[in-house]
Amino acid sequence: MDVDSRTDPGGAMEEKEESDMMSTLQPYIEGLRRELEYQEPRLIIGLVVALAVVVITVVFLKYFLTSKTVGTAVLLVGLCDSGKTLLFVRLLSGKFKRTQTSITDSSAPYKAKNDKANTWTLIDLPGHDSLRSQYMEKFKSAARAIVFVVDSAIFQKEVRDVAEFLYFLLTDAVVSRNAPTVLVACNKQDIPMAKSAKLIQQQLEKEMNTLRVTRSAVLSAQDGSVGGSVFLGKKGKDFEFSQLPMKVEFLEVSARGGKGEEGEASLESLEKSLARL
Repeated sequence: MDVDSRTDPGGAMEEKEESDMMSTLQPYIEGLRRELEYQEPRLIIGLVVALAVVVITVVFLKYFLTSKTVGTAVLLVGLCDSGKTLLFVRLLSGKFKRTQTSITDSSAPYKAKNDKANTWTLIDLPGHDSLRSQYMEKFKSAARAIVFVVDSAIFQKEVRDVAEFLYFLLTDAVVSRNAPTVLVACNKQDIPMAKSAKLIQQQLEKEMNTLRVTRSAVLSAQDGSVGGSVFLGKKGKDFEFSQLPMKVEFLEVSARGGKGEEGEASLESLEKSLARL
C-alpha cells in the first residue's frame, strides 16, 4: 500500500533536501558543461599539433641519420711506410720528395685531370695504428673517395694488418652510409717482388671473410648481438668487394717510379679514377 507523503514527514524532508541540493549544484554543472564544450576543440587542436610535431621530428631524424652526405675530400689512408705521403706529393706536384712518417694530417687542393677540372681537398692521414682511427673519425664524413694505399712489396707480411684496417673502414656506419669510392692503390709496383692488384684483392677478400666470422662471433659472445658496426658483405656468402654499397677499385701504382728519384711516378690509373669522381 502506498504511503502518503503527508503521513511520512521523513520522506518528504529527504526529497526536499535532494531537490535543494540539485538546485544548488545545477549552476556548477551547467558551468562545467559549458567549460568542457569550450575546452574540447582547443584540446583536440593541441593534440593534433603535438602529434604533427612528433611525426615531423621522427621523419627529419630518419632523413638526417640515414641520408647520404656527398663529400669534397679525398682521403689518403694506409699503414705506416706504405708510401702515402710521397703519393700525396706526387699527385699535387708530380715531383719526388723525401718523406718521413706523418704524425698529423696534411691537406691541399687537388685538381682532377678531367674536362671539368673538379677540385677536391686531398688529405694525407697518419698511418700509425695509434693515430689513424682518430683522424679517420675526424675526416670520414667529408670523404668523397678513400685512397687506401698498400705496400705491394711486403704485402704478404702485412696482409693481416692491412685487412684489419680496411675492415675497420668498411664496417664504419658513416662510411657505409655515404658510400665514398674506395681506391685500393697497390703501391711500389716498381719493386720486382711486388704483388699484383689482382692477387692483393683475392687475398684481402679471404682474410676479411675470416675477420668477419671471428669479429661477429666475439661481438655476439659479448652482448648477444652483432651491433656496433655494419655487417660486411652479404650474409651466407663468402665476402667479395663487389657486395659492398660503395665502388671499390684495385689499382697498380708506383709513387717512386721505376727510375728512382729522378723518374716519373706511375699514377695514371689512380688519376683516371680520381677524374671520374
